[in-house]
Amino acid sequence: MVLSTTLGFPRIGRQRELKKATESYWKGEISEKELVETGAKLRGENWRLQQEANIDLIPSNDFSFYDQVLDMCAIVGAVPPRYDWNGDKIGLDTYFAMARGKSGTGAVTPMEMTKWFDTNYHYIVPELTKDMSFNLASLKPLQEFREALQLGIRTKPVLIGPVSFLLLSKLKEDSFDQLDLIDSLLPVYEQLLRGLSEAGAEWVQLDEPCLVLDQTPEVLRLYRKTYDRLKQAVANLKLFLATYFEGLRDNLNTALELSVDALHVDLVRVPEQLEAILSFGLPEGKILSLGVVDGRNVWKNDFEQSLAILERAKSALGSERVMVSASCSLIHTPIDLELEEGLDDEFKNWLAFARQKLHEICVLTRALNEGHDAILGELETNAAALGSRRSSARIHNPAVKTRVGQIRPEMSRRGTSFKERKQLQDEKLGLPKLPTTTIGSFPQTREVRSMRQRRRKGEVNQEEYESFVKEKIRQVIELQENIGLDVLVHGEFERNDMVEYFGEQLDGFAFTRHAWVQSYGSRYVKPPIIYGDVRRARPLTVDWSRFAASLTNRPIKGMLTGPVTILQWSFVRDDQSRPETCRQIALAIRDEVLDLEKAEVPIIQVDEPAFREGLPLRRSDWQEYCQWAVESFRIVTSGVKAETQIQTHMCYAEFDDVIESIAAMDADVIFIEASRSDMELLKVFTDFKYPNQIGLGVYDIHSPRIPSSEEIVELLMKASRVLRPEQLWVNPDCGLKTRSYEEVEPSLRNLVGAAHRVRQALWG
Repeated sequence: MVLSTTLGFPRIGRQRELKKATESYWKGEISEKELVETGAKLRGENWRLQQEANIDLIPSNDFSFYDQVLDMCAIVGAVPPRYDWNGDKIGLDTYFAMARGKSGTGAVTPMEMTKWFDTNYHYIVPELTKDMSFNLASLKPLQEFREALQLGIRTKPVLIGPVSFLLLSKLKEDSFDQLDLIDSLLPVYEQLLRGLSEAGAEWVQLDEPCLVLDQTPEVLRLYRKTYDRLKQAVANLKLFLATYFEGLRDNLNTALELSVDALHVDLVRVPEQLEAILSFGLPEGKILSLGVVDGRNVWKNDFEQSLAILERAKSALGSERVMVSASCSLIHTPIDLELEEGLDDEFKNWLAFARQKLHEICVLTRALNEGHDAILGELETNAAALGSRRSSARIHNPAVKTRVGQIRPEMSRRGTSFKERKQLQDEKLGLPKLPTTTIGSFPQTREVRSMRQRRRKGEVNQEEYESFVKEKIRQVIELQENIGLDVLVHGEFERNDMVEYFGEQLDGFAFTRHAWVQSYGSRYVKPPIIYGDVRRARPLTVDWSRFAASLTNRPIKGMLTGPVTILQWSFVRDDQSRPETCRQIALAIRDEVLDLEKAEVPIIQVDEPAFREGLPLRRSDWQEYCQWAVESFRIVTSGVKAETQIQTHMCYAEFDDVIESIAAMDADVIFIEASRSDMELLKVFTDFKYPNQIGLGVYDIHSPRIPSSEEIVELLMKASRVLRPEQLWVNPDCGLKTRSYEEVEPSLRNLVGAAHRVRQALWG
């Protein structure tokens, strides 16, 4: 029999129960016991849901209160010394301190955070030292396996594989290779695997996504050594090795030879790797898990296409050596399409969320086991839905396609050099050295969210809503002036999300009410769905920026989201190329930039936090991506006059891979994260001799901590020793939307105070 499996399921709850519970716990509104009970309830619901869908191998330990890599840090006892951990079992307070930091007595900074490969999911980066010792400090995988077993469900526990865990880590000391720690780490994995085996586990899933990256021969040899050792330690336990987000390519030989019982491959991202596997030859007795259902997008599966792939594998390997699955964990998709009552029937019939993807996996599995006639009705319904989408008039706009075809090279070039622009901008703006600003958004209070919801329900009319937003803008302009910020923002109170807001107003986008996915911790987003050609029918932000500018004599900046980020943080259409869709978005945002300039907005910030995130996982694919991504940004920004300052924002990324492309974007100012990494990100800018201006994110908004003025002064002085001080701006590392005014106001006052002190120290 062909088996069905999943690699992971969304843990947030149909009504975002996990977010509400964790945030209530952080505020002291519920007890640890109540939080733990919420987690158990959500896990039970997910297991039963998959059981009812007839999934054969159901994952456990895919649930997390914050992040699965942080969970792995807790499991192996990789706790940095600053958390004063006593070496016993790790409790929730230590766990959340590692993720978020802690203010007040015993204040401590959080661990670093970065993107999970090319997704918008953020993971907590393990911190390793040369003499670090590991021990089994959390029994979470064992406890959750037993929890499921009590419900009558024998699960497949999921662990981050040991090699990927080390490769995804950060070194806190020089002169050692983190992979040297493998011999210290593996005994903890062996102990855990033995415990799971003794508890009754038959399968354990080990996620090794780093196996799809460019790897050295030394790393590939380490993979072989690692899995030989693990298999010897637990010979009776079946090891399921999961890869995803890319193809194995030149690592295929190694992957096939590893001492594991099943290998999972992503056939959505790289369908051609099946033929490579069959050509090379899957070792006798090894099972191949085929990820044919898209775990990262929301479109219905093409059953005919998937069955052709699956039947090819079944014919070559036999039923007993094939599994059917999603391409990756389903945490990257919304939970249940049935919650979306506002979508029209035609459009809704094109989609599949996590729950519907379970059904797709099982329908495909049934077809392999019972024959295609057993799912004849499903095949006909599926074909009709796909045909409806392909032929729908709402998808194609000839005028948009014509405009994209008319893009010329001069549309992506500014007419003057940065040096010439800077002189004109300095004269126009009159800013001090080390100018201070924010990234854009201010706290989205309960009052703001409530008013937005009331407008959506029709309880207040548009005039009342706009009057409310204008009052909030007045208040935040007054607050920024009082704090002493040099460049002000309007606060973005009209925006629910930096991508969703634009998706709601551009042609070619659809938006949802309940399609939440986790970005990090308790931060969830609702990505819009790009289903058709993209066009701006009217101005999107101009009136709000113009109103804010009328309230102050200080410079106001218009706030926009860039085309690459809108593309990357949306569910993208799969019937045309990503570069084509990105250029359509770029032209729409270009129109908005030009209208902001006409409204005499002197600074326009076009945020691209997803620029590095979109970089392909293999270096051989980088040049093509960087070419169209940079071109798209420059299409947006190159139509303005020299004296109009273009800013951008990027956060939580390894910039050394794309520094040349960042420079090629030619933004006048780039804002980056610098607080969690203790200014380490600056090295790539100094080594490259980055010519334009850099805004230093010295206030970590992902933590409730209020940074002191002294702390910020230290960071700024550190930066001024490696970069030209005249090159620097001072700012938070990201938007302030998720923080409270009680945290934001003192933090910004400390930031402005620190900038004044450093100005005095450097220039007198």
